[in-house]
Amino acid sequence: MISYPKIIPASDSALIVYFGDIISYDLHRKVFILTKYLIDNPKNDIINIHPAYNSVMVSIEPSSRLSKTQEYLNKIIHDIDNIEIANEISEVEIPVVYGGEFGPDLDKVAKHCGLSIDEVIKQHSSAEYLVYFIGFSIGFPYLGGMDNSLATPRLEIPRKSVPKGAVAIAGSQTGIYPLSSPGGWNLIGRTPNSIFNVDNPKESMLKMGDILRFKSINTEEYEATFL
Repeated sequence: MISYPKIIPASDSALIVYFGDIISYDLHRKVFILTKYLIDNPKNDIINIHPAYNSVMVSIEPSSRLSKTQEYLNKIIHDIDNIEIANEISEVEIPVVYGGEFGPDLDKVAKHCGLSIDEVIKQHSSAEYLVYFIGFSIGFPYLGGMDNSLATPRLEIPRKSVPKGAVAIAGSQTGIYPLSSPGGWNLIGRTPNSIFNVDNPKESMLKMGDILRFKSINTEEYEATFL
């Protein structure tokens, strides 16, 4: 039986801290605390921090020693339940126009799930989502909280180009494409909001730990809501 948390080398200049092997709010909270602590208490040898659903990868200067960083991380995670961090969580509402040219796969998702289009929209827009982390695709929010009844396999052939703001489903996940890019998720709608600030990522609309809700809007509201 694997014991958590554990730290393993990812390369000769990176370590991964694993808090578990499932997706859950409790593990997310530990990932969030460790990430925030490392950001708020910078060390010269740590050059990158990469949070995920239940782990954090820490990259260090090639000239630094992994054993020294591992010792430092061990001390933090040993006391992680006692670390207090500032509550900077935001609740964000994202308007979405569902279906039609904005969500060409909505009908397919409805048929796969055995639901009407209106039922898919209602379930998708009534849930509360947690932003587990941002990335690995630049600016992409990885969300938890979608009802499993909406789970739909990825496209067999990914699109060469998905428009910025596309709201999509893949497997048991939903997300928002922050920029135009290739993608294999099922497109069910689009938001007029620009969720990622390319020039200043820290000023982006969403961040790790935020609570997100989708709001169904019509085409006229979409045209009038560009942000």
